[in-house]
Amino acid sequence: MKSPTHMCPVCGYPSLKETPRSSEGGGSYEICPSCHFEFGVTDDDKGVDYNAYREEWITKGMPWSSTTRKEPKNWVPGSQLANLALRATLSRVKGRPPRIMLDAVA
Repeated sequence: MKSPTHMCPVCGYPSLKETPRSSEGGGSYEICPSCHFEFGVTDDDKGVDYNAYREEWITKGMPWSSTTRKEPKNWVPGSQLANLALRATLSRVKGRPPRIMLDAVA
């Protein structure tokens, strides 16, 4: 059976091994291989929030940050960011997709 994975709340990387924050609020100390955010250190000890770190990572060109794990085949950081945004939107509407009205094309 495949182990569950968790999404990085900074860059949207979908395969973290642990949940970034425990239900008690503590950081996992896992380092995201995509953006290099270390949960419990970058945020708690250094005081950097997710949005500020994300903006910095995007400004740097969204590089793969791990030196020990290879970049996944067909890795597209823009797509993982889009998935992160979609997940945030869906959580605001309690898991239901928003109603979208499409204009008919004449």
